[in-house]
Amino acid sequence: MSVRRFVGANSRDVMRQVRETLGEDALIVANRRTEGGVEILAMADEAIDHFEPSPEPAPTETPPPPTQDPMQAMSERLLREMQDMRALLANSQSTHAASPTPAAPTGTAARLRQLLWNVGFSSELADELLAGMPEPLARLDGNSEAPLQWLRQQLMDRLCVLSDEPSFFDQTGIVALVGPTGVGKTTTTAKLAARFVMRHGTRPVALVTTDSFRIGAHEQLRIYARLLDTPMYALDAEQPIDDLLGRLQGKQWVIIDTVGMSQRDQRVIEQIAHLQGGRSRVRLVLLLNAASQPETLEEVVLRYRQAARAAGAELDDCIITKQDEAGRLAPVLDIIMRHGMRVLFGSNGQQVPEDMAVAAPGALVDQALSTATPQREGAQRADAPMGMPRWSRDVLGQGRRLSSLLARLRQRVTGFAALEEIWDLASLPSRVQEARLDALLAGYPAADTTLGMAWSPRRNERGCDWAMPDIGLDTNGAWLALPWLQHRHPAGWQPRMAALSSSSGVAVHLLPRFPESDALAWLEAEHLTWVSQVPPSHRVLFHHERQTIRQLFDDSVLTHHVGVRFRGQSVQLWTAYAEVEDASGTALLAWYGEVRDPESAKVVVRRYWLTPARLGAEVLSLLLTQLQSEGLAALTRRAWQQLKEADSGDLNAEVRLLMASGVASVAGHLDIADDEEAQTLRGDLLNLLGASRRRRDTGMLDALIYAFMARDAIRQMGSVSREGVA
Repeated sequence: MSVRRFVGANSRDVMRQVRETLGEDALIVANRRTEGGVEILAMADEAIDHFEPSPEPAPTETPPPPTQDPMQAMSERLLREMQDMRALLANSQSTHAASPTPAAPTGTAARLRQLLWNVGFSSELADELLAGMPEPLARLDGNSEAPLQWLRQQLMDRLCVLSDEPSFFDQTGIVALVGPTGVGKTTTTAKLAARFVMRHGTRPVALVTTDSFRIGAHEQLRIYARLLDTPMYALDAEQPIDDLLGRLQGKQWVIIDTVGMSQRDQRVIEQIAHLQGGRSRVRLVLLLNAASQPETLEEVVLRYRQAARAAGAELDDCIITKQDEAGRLAPVLDIIMRHGMRVLFGSNGQQVPEDMAVAAPGALVDQALSTATPQREGAQRADAPMGMPRWSRDVLGQGRRLSSLLARLRQRVTGFAALEEIWDLASLPSRVQEARLDALLAGYPAADTTLGMAWSPRRNERGCDWAMPDIGLDTNGAWLALPWLQHRHPAGWQPRMAALSSSSGVAVHLLPRFPESDALAWLEAEHLTWVSQVPPSHRVLFHHERQTIRQLFDDSVLTHHVGVRFRGQSVQLWTAYAEVEDASGTALLAWYGEVRDPESAKVVVRRYWLTPARLGAEVLSLLLTQLQSEGLAALTRRAWQQLKEADSGDLNAEVRLLMASGVASVAGHLDIADDEEAQTLRGDLLNLLGASRRRRDTGMLDALIYAFMARDAIRQMGSVSREGVA
């Protein structure tokens, strides 16, 4: 037995015995206080691996009498556990030593993350991108190109660029290029000036330099000015631009080549303050050297933007220089994306003006992804922004995700920008909201954006003091983001349909009830497309016999079905139709539909419709649209309640209803769409809240409300911050 028992009058005495017998490295297995003092069980450290505990009785044997001391038994159990632990550690170390190279990443998301890391993108951006990867793409095998194409598109979507060259050069004003020393400001100044001269001639442009530190700096720019036949002026770094205004009369476009300063130079703040200190507004453009280290680029962006904010200015535009000298383009793109900057141009050589081009997202992303290098080693911490705590980076990341999400929704959903304007009204005094609302709705929607209208029933929603607004359909048949308030339409079905048809070109009408004779005659005379939901008791003529539409389909066997999203669930719509007439002899198609649970085949709801016979069975897609629009009322009620709870009592009722129905329309739009872009947007929206939701549509609704409220809070804090430093 390797375990030794020691007894002493006190702990000091018994520990002395242990050290004398087993040495300083002895292992204390157990101890207890006895009548005679203190008892300790101990053993030498090297004896642990050779310890053999007492044999345990076999299951079929009768246990022997308890002759072993309980303390001794406990010590044996502890030693057995210690042996197991040492064996486990030894096995882990040997496995690690045998395979020093980590295994290749498995799964589509892991492979894409590794690709991003290898080419130079940060793990922070990779996490943001891959968090919204659609499940169908994640399940594809490694041979499919679809995930890589999706990743390429995500990178392009996050890269904000100049829309076109004229939008930059056709604006009058003053542009100042700022950045560290050696980044290429003077050469870029010449390139931009040459581009302007090529478009507008030499007369309206002037060059200005504030660089009096470098030997020959003035002369270098003066040579370019002579070649371009444009005037050049020198300005002391501490002078405001207003000191030159007298000599700049008649110049429409002035470009300033500033002093190059390290991002750590305290004079950066003073330089930008001087540029912004006069009456003339100066547009700042930051130059970023693509060949610089990521840590340096991160610090440059942070310090220069901080200096701009301190001067009450914005620094959102940048130009990438020395692309031809960069081993990898991904690091500079990563920093631009994460900080939400806009790339104006890319420069890849010294020739003026050839070696500069308007930034193209596709080309920049392709160049970044094509420069894969062997796996980067070490902990992925080089991408951490300099001087920023973790929580600040988290907030920045959330802000970038929010900005990107809203920009993509603005691009996808017709009328989303108008919905944002409605939300902006909520921050105004109540007495101003109504007048601004009238002005905003007067120009909505544009005539070429609205194809149809899903009309809501002319009644208040159950338990509410408001009626569901009418939902417009864009040219693709998708819901518009901003609905129409019912009480702002003319009275009567025919006048209200005619008003929209003339003002907005609406040609498709999804009606909640069968139109009255004058409205039906007008629809047919105008050859417009329409469908109408009807109650089961509605009567039609079938083979010259008058009967209810329910009786018409009593014995029908439904054989045709399509998948559909209905009230947040994936279901099937089974349909049948028959040729009928109304009382006036108009040829119609009568439709019967059952919404069924695809698993249990249980009927969820039944619906009946009438459509013009001239449209044939192709009208089924409109029936689906009208069926799906039924879920918007419940989403609107949910949004209305959330907004009411968050309201301080100053929100106009019309504005609140448009806010609520608008986010409901957008959530419904994304819920029923099945394209890849919609899947990505759904993932990004639901990731905003973090928690999984039972229903996808309500989850996206809650996320949209959160996104709008977060946007408004950020804007509010931003205005307070600017007020404080102005």
